[in-house]
Amino acid sequence: MSVETDSHGRLYLSSELRQKYGERFHVVTYEDRIELIPIDEAPLQAVREEIGDALEGTSSEELREEALDRAKQEVEDDIERAKRDAGDTAE
Repeated sequence: MSVETDSHGRLYLSSELRQKYGERFHVVTYEDRIELIPIDEAPLQAVREEIGDALEGTSSEELREEALDRAKQEVEDDIERAKRDAGDTAE
């Protein structure tokens, strides 16, 4: 299937595609192509369906704190790795 843009750069998708994938998309650009990634109409429901009850009983604040702690640890690990790499090249 191919589509063309109009004079304003808009793409028009067939009703079959819109029914199957929805009407909202992320546009992902690559060097040689673009991709349209459908955005779920109910993203939280999609996450719940994907992970099941793995987060049952966990508050959003707890999840936020855990994500922040994990991000801080990754940054610290990256800094340590960079220091080691810099030390290896200095010798």
